[in-house]
Amino acid sequence: MALKKKTVTGMKDILPAEMQVRDYVTGLIKETYKSFGFSSIETPCVEHIENLCSKQGGDNEKLIFKIMKRGEKLNLEKAETERDLTDSGLRYDLTVPLSRFYSNNANSLPVPFKALQMGSVWRADRPQRGRFRQFVQCDIDILGEAGCLAEIELILATTTLLGKLNFRDFKVRINERRILKAMAVYSGFPESQFDLVFIILDKMDKIGWDGVRSELVEAGFAQESVEKYISMFDEMEQAEDSLAYLEKKLSGVLEDGVIENLRTIQASVDAVKSSRFNLVFDPTLVRGMSYYTGTIFEIEMEEFGSSVAGGGRYDKMIGKFTGNDVPACGFSIGFERIITILMEQGFQIPGASEKKAFLIEKNMPAEKLCEILKEAKEEREKGAQVLVSLMNKNKKFQKEQLMKDGYTEFKEYFRR
Repeated sequence: MALKKKTVTGMKDILPAEMQVRDYVTGLIKETYKSFGFSSIETPCVEHIENLCSKQGGDNEKLIFKIMKRGEKLNLEKAETERDLTDSGLRYDLTVPLSRFYSNNANSLPVPFKALQMGSVWRADRPQRGRFRQFVQCDIDILGEAGCLAEIELILATTTLLGKLNFRDFKVRINERRILKAMAVYSGFPESQFDLVFIILDKMDKIGWDGVRSELVEAGFAQESVEKYISMFDEMEQAEDSLAYLEKKLSGVLEDGVIENLRTIQASVDAVKSSRFNLVFDPTLVRGMSYYTGTIFEIEMEEFGSSVAGGGRYDKMIGKFTGNDVPACGFSIGFERIITILMEQGFQIPGASEKKAFLIEKNMPAEKLCEILKEAKEEREKGAQVLVSLMNKNKKFQKEQLMKDGYTEFKEYFRR
């Protein structure tokens, strides 16, 4: 039986032209984030199944690639449940592994700790444009900082990076999970059903307000609560200052300091931002992960038609490992989506080294070959990228393929 040459569904091979862009963007990410004081870390791609299935990852927990037990631990005959068969899985994001990492290594880390982590994650999702079953995530997180300085730094660092990649006129949407909960309380929804309310609200951009209203009613919520809830969004849209409206409307329900916190974030980012983007309050922003406890944010780009980055505050997750809550906030870039946009735009790496190809006729005498290799060495020392390769019979096709890979200068060497 012949082996299969195509990749597994949802995975992809990366050709040299894209790999060059990926390497450049990776380097720029690390350089930019390190300038903000973030330190690189790395965590294993495999996590304990208990950590991955801790009801913190939302729908992602349904998409885990689970790993079967090995050796004597795997007993197919006596297995009664799935847990009898599996003890670990491939990570579906970098936040759960980071929380475990911090819990295990906190005594060796500064406070606050600013972490930079890049790596592959896996989700058994339906593949589509910019979405794969194996993909790279790039996260920055600040652990141990309870104030809004964490959110400000995360937004500034992420938008600075996108500015360096020449992205402009994108939108940073910001909201607060405590506002979402306060609105649900005010409307009279039962607390046990808040997650369902937020799941339906999250569909607003696809189904509109009429769709949200219908789905809330169909889910069994009281008509009075549904109308009270929808009317707040209508009134906010008409208000000159939506935050002031919420502060007054939710008085006695919304936790003190939430609105002031959002105002500080907005004012601080607007005062120092350099990239051309808009930071806007969006009361419909939900974010799917149930581990978020406070500020949440997303970045939207017209080039992609959806979010390319997102994150928020998750102050309760580390406490699930240690018993003591630690304030935490993070921002994740959709690395694959950014690369997709850049490749579609024909992105050229700025300041890339000149690429030269030395094509050598076969059976070149040893003395002359040494001269060619010395010449290549001198060019490399000057900063050029030099490929030394034997000349193919179809020299024209060989050059065409090298030109696709960025080679612009060719030198041919013959025996005579």
